[in-house]
Amino acid sequence: MPALKRRHFLLGTAATLGALVVGWSASPTRQRLTTAEPLPAMASGQVALNGWVKVSPDDTVTLMMAAAEMGQGIHTGLAMLLAEEMDADLAQLRLEQAGYDPIYNNQAALLDNLPMFKPDDDGALKRGTRHVVSKLLREVPGLWGSGGSSGIVDQWTPLREAGASARAMLVGAAAAAWGVPAAECEVAAGRVSHPASQRSASFGELAARAATLPLPAQPTLKDPSRYTLIGRPVHRLDSAPKLDGSARYGLDALPPDGLLYATLAMCPTLGGRVARFDDTAARAMPGVRKVVALAPVGGGLGSGGMTSGAVAVIADTPWHAMRALDKVMIDWDHGAAASLSSRALIDQLAQSLDAPDQADVHLETGDADAAMKSAERTIEAEYRVPFIAHATMEPMNCTVQFKDGAATVWVGVQGPGMLRGGIAKVLGIEAAKVDIRLAYLGGGFGRRYLGDFVMQAAALARETDGMPVQLMWSREQDMAHDYYRPAYVARSKAGFDAQGRLVAWRVDTAGSSLGSPAFLSAAAEGTATTAYRFANARVAHRTMESAVTVGIWRSVNHSQNGFFTESFIDECAHAAGQDPVAFRRALLAGSPAEARHLGVLQRVAAMSGWGTPLAPEADGTRRARGLALHRSFGSVVAQVAEVSLTPERQIRVRRMYCAVDCGLAVNPNLVRQQMESAIVFGLSAALHGEITIERGQVQQSNFHDYAPLRMNECPQIEIAIVPSSAPPTGVGEPGTPPVAPAVANAVFALTGQRLRSLPLRLA
Repeated sequence: MPALKRRHFLLGTAATLGALVVGWSASPTRQRLTTAEPLPAMASGQVALNGWVKVSPDDTVTLMMAAAEMGQGIHTGLAMLLAEEMDADLAQLRLEQAGYDPIYNNQAALLDNLPMFKPDDDGALKRGTRHVVSKLLREVPGLWGSGGSSGIVDQWTPLREAGASARAMLVGAAAAAWGVPAAECEVAAGRVSHPASQRSASFGELAARAATLPLPAQPTLKDPSRYTLIGRPVHRLDSAPKLDGSARYGLDALPPDGLLYATLAMCPTLGGRVARFDDTAARAMPGVRKVVALAPVGGGLGSGGMTSGAVAVIADTPWHAMRALDKVMIDWDHGAAASLSSRALIDQLAQSLDAPDQADVHLETGDADAAMKSAERTIEAEYRVPFIAHATMEPMNCTVQFKDGAATVWVGVQGPGMLRGGIAKVLGIEAAKVDIRLAYLGGGFGRRYLGDFVMQAAALARETDGMPVQLMWSREQDMAHDYYRPAYVARSKAGFDAQGRLVAWRVDTAGSSLGSPAFLSAAAEGTATTAYRFANARVAHRTMESAVTVGIWRSVNHSQNGFFTESFIDECAHAAGQDPVAFRRALLAGSPAEARHLGVLQRVAAMSGWGTPLAPEADGTRRARGLALHRSFGSVVAQVAEVSLTPERQIRVRRMYCAVDCGLAVNPNLVRQQMESAIVFGLSAALHGEITIERGQVQQSNFHDYAPLRMNECPQIEIAIVPSSAPPTGVGEPGTPPVAPAVANAVFALTGQRLRSLPLRLA
């Protein structure tokens, strides 16, 4: 028998594995109703009807909550989905943090934002890729989290099926007990009834028997015409606890074993570390337990750079820790970033665009270069955006107890399951030994997807002999060691024919990859993914990294790319001598998403009185309007900003009009709140947001020099939700990208001056 060659063995093995993979890929995705292990009963008599629902004898319905509440109202929205299909009374619902079974994984956060595909692409390759990725996500535990405006989108089907399945089982239990056909039973407000015999029973009375029945093979979902909760402005479940003070945030952790407190000083230079320190005086102070040096640590997925090394003081109270920290003498190793300047970095980004052939091309239709050369007229513009901070109201904090080889973590984060492995690595234990108890988040915006501060707290917990320790960053440390939205530069060029028609479109951008490999880069979302139809277009991105810590920020790359795209579209409309609304309408002709875009465009134009003269204010101050239209996270948003100038030539935004198509609005109140929030957040960035760096050190320290929008600056905001019967799309972030370009375009209409850099300031 001839010897088996290594190459033949490898090829044969690869072929076998390939066949297995193909077979596995072709099989259906596993259900998202049942967990691998039964749900634990947290109360006497409580039973699970599937992996999302438990029912107790007192009629309490418990929803396993796989989402972080950070003000967006997700707990209310998801509870509505379950209660709707289960026909439960929303008041009887209770929330319990979900475990890490793969049924809870947030699939939509990745599936709806696969960077290699465009939003309008519905081809076989995209469908196949989504199917395979969905199957993979169904197998890997611990990937649930809140980000990418995906909470309702992801659980829209699983939670409704969970509710419908539980409802069918409860009806089945009642029908069996009464000896009647299940079809004759009705369900409302947490009770099953049989009108013909006038019998009824509560969910709690039926739950134990229902739990013995098999899950329905295919739960029957309601026709939307029968919805009693979905689509209605239901009050938020978290309003009462936040008003009466019973809501628990990360800083409210009260472990039963008591609590130690830690505060730290990080190297002021980004990415620097501790060279040496003298803690003699600090250790002699009352209440001080230990002084610890911490190495630099990364933020994790969606970030670039390293949080600086630090010295931390662990003490009996926060006051003892802060006083002692002032006495520690620290010598820093400032590292490679010691000469870093944000201004120089942004100039380098601009210079990198002088070599466009070294960029990655994300969109190419027709022949943009040839069309540009033959154009009757061309225009060009360069746009710049600075580093900006998340500046959450609640500074970074985390409480960890490491005892008996296991860790308990009290923290508010956006992706708890994604941090377990990192915590376990720091503590030298298995991830299964890490119990994360999720709190409300005092602001997230992407910052709390990153785990640097959690890893710091875990490292400190090794030093406390089993006592819980709470780490809290000061506002100054929080501002100086954020994972900032990256600085970006864009160069845009457009060509027009003799009739003023746009015939060529080119955009080149430069900035950070946010730690993503090239094949997963989302750097061109918002530039290469617009719904505009360009006959000849080229969109490219040049990845440029630095030692500045950067991370995902509300709306991610749409944030800056919406500004670049919609500002330049407005410049093109002006160059063509056309009305901005009419110009956009023409570019949308033939787009698969034309109807949705025109719907919001026409709605916001009507709301704002677009095309009609805008009367001066009472004191004679002139006003003007500006428009922006942007699609992100599956939703389409159009905004009109109405602006004026103060006597000091400061920009004042008087009104913001916003029309949104987000599919079916599960809770219109939540949609309006998120649009309002996104507008205020976007105005803060557009008018004030700027992090500057000199000698590797952030120059801003608190809200006096990194100012959010103040109450007296907040404009009147009017929101319109375009009716839709399509499945829900994202809400938390899509309202932010159009804000800056709408304001910038309004300033041009008022003054004739184009503002191409953020924050927006008139000379």
